[in-house]
Amino acid sequence: MTLANEKHGSLYIMRHGKTDWNEKHKIQGRTDIPLNDEGRKMAAAAAEEYKDIHFDICFCSPLIRAKETAQIFLSARNIPIIYDDRIMEMCFGTYEGIENSFEIPDCPINVLFKDPVNYIPVENGESFEQLFARTGEFLEQAVRPQLEDGKDVLIVGHGAMNSSIVCQIKNEPLENFWKAGIKNCKLMKLI
Repeated sequence: MTLANEKHGSLYIMRHGKTDWNEKHKIQGRTDIPLNDEGRKMAAAAAEEYKDIHFDICFCSPLIRAKETAQIFLSARNIPIIYDDRIMEMCFGTYEGIENSFEIPDCPINVLFKDPVNYIPVENGESFEQLFARTGEFLEQAVRPQLEDGKDVLIVGHGAMNSSIVCQIKNEPLENFWKAGIKNCKLMKLI
């Protein structure tokens, strides 16, 4: 999505706060895991840290860890939160719930993290093409009109999903998919 040389609003993304599965190094994907106490504290701390940054609208994944993060983060503000299925986390199929995948030799899901260009979707998992198609559609249909209208937009989502947005906004190739290193509850300005 190119908005170069155009007058527009700003675009920010944030990854949800920590969950128990983050702590245990379990692959979450579409599995709907709530924030843990630390994750809730992170969202509250982020609200204070970024209180002076203006947002007009928030788009959020409907998964509970993102919803809780957005609700806590924006609790002191009167900003609409719009949930959109297109910004759910990438689906990792039968590997969701697996713990410490990097300790399992030849675990096929590890290719996603170590060598995204050569990732072949695992059983019932989503491909990068599918991920980019839905997040690209979301950017064009939901985000672009807001930015063109001068609105400041916040997206609250997930590691892989947010990385797909970063790659599209910054025209990064797939080999740089994880380059942004999006941390929990840290705000990243993209536009």
